[in-house]
Amino acid sequence: MKKFLTLIAFTLVFGCNSNAQKKSKNNATYEVTKTKEEWKAQLTDMEYYVLRKAGTEPAFSSPLNKIYKPGTYVCKGCNTPLFKSEHKYDSGSGWPSFDREIKGNVAFSTDNKLGYTRTEEHCATCGGHLGHVFNDGPRDTTGKRHCINGVALKFIPEEN
Repeated sequence: MKKFLTLIAFTLVFGCNSNAQKKSKNNATYEVTKTKEEWKAQLTDMEYYVLRKAGTEPAFSSPLNKIYKPGTYVCKGCNTPLFKSEHKYDSGSGWPSFDREIKGNVAFSTDNKLGYTRTEEHCATCGGHLGHVFNDGPRDTTGKRHCINGVALKFIPEEN
């Protein structure tokens, strides 16, 4: 009887984690596509890790955290405009944060890698991983916190 109960417990714990029930990686097609070798030739190791492997740069490591001058943040992989500086704020999280994206230029998917559901953000043009969006942003604007890896972005200052 003990063996039977152990088998039932084992099945309940591990049976619900089968590959068939896990959400598959975003299979969207993108306007800009490159081979693994082409991306590696274009990007630094950290840029490749974040943009193409959905990695995360270390908190407080991006020089973009402290940039607050007017301009646009574009995708490091394909130069698509993603965020405006007027929507950037210091969330204290250690990554550049914005309360909104440039509509149509950022795509969203579901990420369960940490054992809970998060909304992952991608460049809508090349599919590069940007970061995640959370509902703990400024309440006086959108209430959203787009927590973005600085290494996935390039800042283009506004021309005077």
